[in-house]
Amino acid sequence: MGWLRNLAVVLVVSGVSCQDDDDELSQEKKLCQDKSAGELFRLKAGKDACRDVIQCTAAGLQAIRCPPGLAFDLEKQTCDWKWAVKNCDKLTKEKKVKPLLVTDEPLCEDNKLACGDAICIQKELFCDGKKDCNDGSDENSCDIDTDPNRAPPCDKEICKLPDCFCSEDGTSVPGDLCPENDKCVRVPQMVMVTFDDAINNNNIDLYKEIFNKQRRNPNGCDIKATFFVSHKYTNYSAVEDMHRLGHEIAAHSITHNDNETFWTDATVEDWAKEMAGSRLIIDKFANINDNSVVGLRAPYLRVGGNHQFTMMEEQSFLYDSSITAPLKNPPLWPYTMYFRMPHRCHGNLQNCPTRSHAVWE
Repeated sequence: MGWLRNLAVVLVVSGVSCQDDDDELSQEKKLCQDKSAGELFRLKAGKDACRDVIQCTAAGLQAIRCPPGLAFDLEKQTCDWKWAVKNCDKLTKEKKVKPLLVTDEPLCEDNKLACGDAICIQKELFCDGKKDCNDGSDENSCDIDTDPNRAPPCDKEICKLPDCFCSEDGTSVPGDLCPENDKCVRVPQMVMVTFDDAINNNNIDLYKEIFNKQRRNPNGCDIKATFFVSHKYTNYSAVEDMHRLGHEIAAHSITHNDNETFWTDATVEDWAKEMAGSRLIIDKFANINDNSVVGLRAPYLRVGGNHQFTMMEEQSFLYDSSITAPLKNPPLWPYTMYFRMPHRCHGNLQNCPTRSHAVWE
């Protein structure tokens, strides 16, 4: 009967092993049930554990550790300098209540939508930068795919040059030079040369070396550049000289605020003070009063969403040069913001515009 005793021991041990596996799976399921795809989170809070996060994957939990000197920022979902990370005391990034935009049965009358608590408010109040729902859910689902007031898809029957240009994926070449992206020999190569920040004694000699009248375009004209000028440390006599030589001068802010979230969250008024104010300073001190300062670039390429582009319309800026796009072949062409952006919002925590705006990108 000894074999029965051994079998019983095996069954008991196996049962404990299975129970442990079930407990581990149950614990893992609890950890992952409220996490979005790819979301990284902590098991332990505190400065000593701020480098370590985990992620739910198809193969189970995956541990990730930031390099020495860095910590993990839950909101940015990336490693950053320790001094810049302010959420080491949290386990997960903030969970935001979503509005009830899609339901089996309509919850609201026409031109109204439901907040996360099922209270209906006017559709135009969603994603306007102000929390109108009691739970703030009207501002929590506002990307290019979910904003209820988002720009419509490209309509080539309406959008025509010279005032408008768009395409579904952004790769269509203007002027039918390359129909269906085939036989594109007529499309010229174009190289954009731009510089950011101050023009002063530290770089003016370099610019003179680059633009030495020896580098020319195929038509025989000297190459030119666009200078996105910020106020700090700028020599406006040098700015005036660059403009006189035929280079374009554009705005890049007055303060160049070092806090990147300032630009992400800035109001329409903040953007106007920085960019329209920069243009006024250029007008006064660089004597550029021919209304040629019509473009801007956000510091750190931190896009300010609909607030930035609303300001640009109000202040008569014609184009922005801040939005980054994924590398593509064939590449993207400039487009107007009347219609939906032809690419995803690229970059960590970027705040791309979702509404229709009379601005080129």
